[in-house]
Amino acid sequence: MDIVSNSRFLVIGGAGSIGQAVTREIFRRNPKLLHVVDISENNMVELVRDIRSSMGYSDGEFATFAIDAGSDIFDAFMASGPGYDYVLNLSALKHVRSEKDPWTLMRMVDVNVFNTDKTMRQAKAKGAGKYFCVSTDKAANPVNMMGASKRIMEMFLMRRSLELPVSTARFANVAFSDGSLLYGFIRRMEKEQPLSAPNDVRRYFVTPQESGELCLMSCLLGENRDLFFPKLDAGENLITFSQIAERYLQRLGYEPVECATEEEARARVGELKAMRKWPVYFFKSDTTGEKDFEEFFTHGETLDMERFASIGVIKNAPVWDDARVRNFEQTISAMKARGSWSRAELVDLFNETIPEFNHKETGKFLDGKM
Repeated sequence: MDIVSNSRFLVIGGAGSIGQAVTREIFRRNPKLLHVVDISENNMVELVRDIRSSMGYSDGEFATFAIDAGSDIFDAFMASGPGYDYVLNLSALKHVRSEKDPWTLMRMVDVNVFNTDKTMRQAKAKGAGKYFCVSTDKAANPVNMMGASKRIMEMFLMRRSLELPVSTARFANVAFSDGSLLYGFIRRMEKEQPLSAPNDVRRYFVTPQESGELCLMSCLLGENRDLFFPKLDAGENLITFSQIAERYLQRLGYEPVECATEEEARARVGELKAMRKWPVYFFKSDTTGEKDFEEFFTHGETLDMERFASIGVIKNAPVWDDARVRNFEQTISAMKARGSWSRAELVDLFNETIPEFNHKETGKFLDGKM
């Protein structure tokens, strides 16, 4: 693709599962320059090894930088760097469980909202022609703070879109991505531990390659404020985590055996493994922020379902509530200035910023589950 081979790219958060997929999609198209930034040194090393071992080398410059996009070091990097035609931001705190305490929750605000706004300003200052930032299906009618943080991020993007063209994507869970429950299935098998999953939570899934292609298409082909999402059918594509666990075990040649308690599941691994069976513990979800099903768009959003065969597009107008956005900025700044804040204060602020936010609070969190 000529547009890639003639362009300079910066991928922020490029060593995560989606970031690596995006980086590979760009690299295989021989960009003029490709810089990748991520806070995870180990994941960055694996990204380079993977690219060199699968695709080798390109004609353009390819370099990685193990730095934090929220740091003053990154600010210096951007100020002194060559400038980029396209900046893609894949960094995020993505876990629902990250809202359990005020400190991780504040970091979520920083990474998902303020770092996005900052890097978009930096991209414009260095002459970028387009900014892409990944969102989530959980931003549509959010019930958890992670999805709500991405919904607020989308509001900030609308404000900044008057200065620099931006596009984004909401997509489903990336199958077996780092830190996901499905990724956890692999680790549990390696460590000879039972599989555990809710049996009433339905999710859409895409492959890592599909996530990379969707992001790159949105970045290169999306018009200003376009939001791309995969066309998936609720009847055919929504699946429970417990169903995936059973299919995963069957593919490995094991028969799943459902246990009544966590204790039973932990105790029976050795016994069942000898018979090519594996213990599983399934349960009804009762933790904070877990939505029963996922959706990509909400009532009233303008959709273009004709442009692509497998991708839908939300056509956003530059509309946001400026008073709420400014209040969000000022309130977070005041919390940090005094050096303390509570989880309840942050939840209240999110409710003020998104009046339709339907936070699902149960008092229980995933860290209390197996």
